[in-house]
Amino acid sequence: MIHLKRKIFFLLLCMGLVTARSIAQPSPITLSFEELTAMVIKYHPIAKQAEIQIDQAKQDLRISRGAFDPVFNYNVGEKTFDGTSYYAYQQPQLSIPTWFGVTVKSGVEQVEGNRVDPTETMGRSSYLGLQIPLGRDLLTDKRRTDLQKAKIAKAASYTERRKMLNDLLLEAHSTYWEWWQTGRVFLIASEALSVVRKRVDFVRGSVKLGDRPAIDTTEAVAQLQLFEAQWNTALLNLRKKQWELSQYLWQENQTPYLLPENCQPFYNEFERYTSLQKLKPLDSLLSLANNNHPELILYNFKLNSLEIEKRYRTQQLLPKATLNYNFLESGFQWTAPKTALFENNYQYGLSLNIPLRLSAERGEYRKVRYTIQSTTLEQDLKKLQIENKIRASYFEVENLRTQVSIQEKVLINNQTLLRGEELRFRTGESSLFLVNARETRVWESAQKLEEVKAKYLIAIQQLFWSAGVLN
Repeated sequence: MIHLKRKIFFLLLCMGLVTARSIAQPSPITLSFEELTAMVIKYHPIAKQAEIQIDQAKQDLRISRGAFDPVFNYNVGEKTFDGTSYYAYQQPQLSIPTWFGVTVKSGVEQVEGNRVDPTETMGRSSYLGLQIPLGRDLLTDKRRTDLQKAKIAKAASYTERRKMLNDLLLEAHSTYWEWWQTGRVFLIASEALSVVRKRVDFVRGSVKLGDRPAIDTTEAVAQLQLFEAQWNTALLNLRKKQWELSQYLWQENQTPYLLPENCQPFYNEFERYTSLQKLKPLDSLLSLANNNHPELILYNFKLNSLEIEKRYRTQQLLPKATLNYNFLESGFQWTAPKTALFENNYQYGLSLNIPLRLSAERGEYRKVRYTIQSTTLEQDLKKLQIENKIRASYFEVENLRTQVSIQEKVLINNQTLLRGEELRFRTGESSLFLVNARETRVWESAQKLEEVKAKYLIAIQQLFWSAGVLN
């Protein structure tokens, strides 16, 4: 009776320790695939850099537009010597560049003095004029070319962001599924270890009753030690992948986020994710990539920018001629012209510049042409490489999906053989050695199944990455 009371007391004490430990341990938290993706896109430094590139492109566009900003000039000067007033002048002017290459100018002048240049208009006068390129720079010039290229660069920055996120998410998603695999293996190892421990207790009890030889205890303990080693290895792999996944997780204040030890993936993520992802036909993916892959679109932007540069270089082959015309008016009060443009109250000038060899201009033009040819060849090569990557990834996904189905059947068959062997062992028709061998095969099959599942999930990410639609 006293011995029974001691056993009851010891059992209650163990239950209390287990309860206290369960209370002390924090409840597990989960990190889903979608939550990981959202955190990476929102907080990861590379994602932030992609946003910064867009902002930089916007500022480059603003800088290019600055070449078309109105400009206000004010010139003032005066000279006196030995009591003689040579000149005194004031000249405020407003010039407005336009998109068509014409510059509109307007200003007033006040000129006084005894030694003023006779070509200057004495007293107060005002003018309204135009500066018009007639040859080179008529259809396009450096300002308009830079502005068009800046607009293309701004549009390309959004595509560049897609490309950066496409590459980043491939790494993050692959690491997530590897972490999911190690979590699944650790869960299976924990369940297997629990079963082996119960078997050790069963064998020890059978040995005490004389139903089993004492050597079975050693066999059972050896199997337990083997699975304890497997459990520790699975735990180590889980922690390593968890720390590796943490490098993709950042907080809002740009500080790294380390996943806590009680964080785990959704263990049914494979079934949920594969049910949501319905693969499109191969031809559909190829067409999607040809039209939307960020790398191919970036080549289109580059070619568009080169075409603009080519038009500019073509204009530079023309002679440079500029017409300046000012309509003049006495005083500071402006009135509409009362005469023809070249009849009265006007000033004009024509400048002409004709390089005889155009060596630099012809060299720049041909250089742009060769760059366009080279870029087109690069785009064709990249298109072929992307198509081949999609085909290879698509075949890999199909192959791994078949492997998952086969490996599931292998695991089921091994589990059936193990249950049969355990039943024979309990009835004395089999040995513990055979049970352990069957159990080891089940463990290996379960590991292999999770490995193939993870490869299948990663292959899907690589397929989407190859098509440029991972983000």
